[in-house]
Amino acid sequence: MISRYESSPREVERMNTAELRENFLVESLFSDDEIKLTYTHYDRLVLGGAKPVTKAITLDTYDALKSSYFLERREIGIINVAGPGTVEADGEVFEADKLSCVYLGKGTQKVSFSSKDASNPACFFLLSAPAHQTFANKKFSKEEASPVTLGSPETSNNRTIYKYIHNDGIMSCQLVMGLTVLATGSIWNTMPPHVHDRRSEVYCYFDVPENQGIMHFMGKPDQTRHMWVQNHQAIISPPWSIHSGAGSANYSFIWGMAGENKDFTDMDFLNLNELR
Repeated sequence: MISRYESSPREVERMNTAELRENFLVESLFSDDEIKLTYTHYDRLVLGGAKPVTKAITLDTYDALKSSYFLERREIGIINVAGPGTVEADGEVFEADKLSCVYLGKGTQKVSFSSKDASNPACFFLLSAPAHQTFANKKFSKEEASPVTLGSPETSNNRTIYKYIHNDGIMSCQLVMGLTVLATGSIWNTMPPHVHDRRSEVYCYFDVPENQGIMHFMGKPDQTRHMWVQNHQAIISPPWSIHSGAGSANYSFIWGMAGENKDFTDMDFLNLNELR
């Protein structure tokens, strides 16, 4: 597990492309038969990916967590972005097809991941936050996630939002998590732009077509910066930063948050002509 430290807005204003990518982009999430994790000091989130191919792989603890098992003082949200697989938690097996979400609460000791077909392996995106209360382990399919369609073809942001872990869905201590699927011909995500200084956020881009990419925008509203992002890469978004993107083709992305509250609508919106 690698660590990423916080950067102030003043630091980010002075960063070049390589420095932005080093601090905020996780370029490699999935590797065969491995779990790859990044610890960010923004709300002490842990993000990463598990890709079981030929065997089941286990979520062990790490020295940096100072815990006897990974979820001793944490909770975790898991969303599958590839082939069908399973998540096993303390002996309970959750079947997880593509776009299914599994939540595991504080105190879950034994966690493992497996794929049903090695030729079409599952890719589980993981997002974990500290937890002070235990909530029940649970799975949601995308059909259970109360999908809502927003935007329009005229503004190139026609998209469907699936909310999994939130106040009216899977209950958690502080995690909020879901995903967005853009319709064909739409490229813009997270419009209108906004910040929420009470929560950090993580994006995981997936289903980005081959040889296509996404321009992800971040930074203070009056000091925006950008990074080119590819399929199966993740962005760490500070609470003070905007977070939106435009792709060269339609795509999907997971969004996950943790911080002071769980109110999905707690956003400070910005007018497009305010951005610089």
